[in-house]
Amino acid sequence: MFEYSNEPALEYVNSFSHSGSPVRDLSRIKKLMKAVGDPQDRLRFVHIAGTNGKGSVASMFAEVFRRAGLKTGLFTSPFIIEYADRIRVNGENIPYETIAELSQKVKAAVDSMEEKEQFSQFEVTQAIAFLYFELVGCDIVVLETGLGGLLDCTNVIRTPMLTVITSVDLDHTAILGDTVEKIAAQKAGIIKEGVPCILSAENCADTVRVVSDKANEMGSQLTIPEINALDIHLMSPEGSRFRYRDKEYSTSMWGRHQVINALSVIEGCGVLKEELKLEDKAVIEGIAAAKLCGRTEVISRAPLTILDGGHNPDGIRALTAVISGRRPCHAIIGMCMDKNISEALRTLIPYVDSFVAVDGFSDRAENAQELAELINSLGGCARAARESLAQEIAELERRSTEGLALICGSLYLVSAVHEIIDE
Repeated sequence: MFEYSNEPALEYVNSFSHSGSPVRDLSRIKKLMKAVGDPQDRLRFVHIAGTNGKGSVASMFAEVFRRAGLKTGLFTSPFIIEYADRIRVNGENIPYETIAELSQKVKAAVDSMEEKEQFSQFEVTQAIAFLYFELVGCDIVVLETGLGGLLDCTNVIRTPMLTVITSVDLDHTAILGDTVEKIAAQKAGIIKEGVPCILSAENCADTVRVVSDKANEMGSQLTIPEINALDIHLMSPEGSRFRYRDKEYSTSMWGRHQVINALSVIEGCGVLKEELKLEDKAVIEGIAAAKLCGRTEVISRAPLTILDGGHNPDGIRALTAVISGRRPCHAIIGMCMDKNISEALRTLIPYVDSFVAVDGFSDRAENAQELAELINSLGGCARAARESLAQEIAELERRSTEGLALICGSLYLVSAVHEIIDE
């Protein structure tokens, strides 16, 4: 998505490829961070990995820390509305003039290295982010991995205050491995010696075993939220209300999966409570306030229209739990070709009466005609888009006056929809 921005401050970032050259270790990012002064060594982090839920958990942590009076940095991936929203301090995007200034410092470091042609946009962005977080004096940084964990460039940090592993499922299998165990091992690579770790509830037994083994190896105290201590009172488009242990909480984001995400934040804040002086009020209010674009996001009430960026089988299962029983359901869908499209569609098709397949929202988008044909071959009802995305959204809402309108399949599609909404 970087490549679609014409912001002059991003000229240097855009000069790099999306993924850079493959990595086998962290030596490249370590060399870059050293060249810019290792700002990460003077920052405190909560480090988050996982297949799904990372962004929501990161948003909740950030809101809690802000309410505790901490200057809070937030680094997420990918951006949704604009490039700068992935580097935030106390809810405010990094200014583009600051990106331009820090890019020059990063450029000087990269130009001095033999590997200068190998870096990715993500690595360069991370260097800019860490420099910014140090520049403004962040008390804590909530850091979301980009891909995996063990070899993700965010793993250059040495001693986070806490690591968190969210829901683990099959995704990016060509890079991370073709089994849940292999992927879990990559996610567990962020666990550091003696640093407490939270593993989200309701992961499969294989994930629990892999993460537990790694935590034991590293002498890390592992906490998994206790589902038996959870009582959900209400789930609606406005969010959820629930009781966990002896306290009442609410979320603004819709769906049971967001309650599960909140439990990880509650347990994590319990671990950090004394060191960061976190009061219960800050935890309760922070979790309630957290919102994130494209996570079962309600963008219209009449008709009820949901925008969701879930793009793998686990993410689609979370979405179907929200939309189940709301018929008729008509959808616009776009997916990226590097995802497990067939399995995601098999999960979604029984809940949707008709699909319009779209493309053009990313250079990795699956061809709309081919996506529609695949949906039809799997027993769904689909056609490729005939009009612009904005026109197809208008038509979707006209057809959904009774029932549910759904736009889903990719966070890149979420970004494209928000551009239309903003206009």
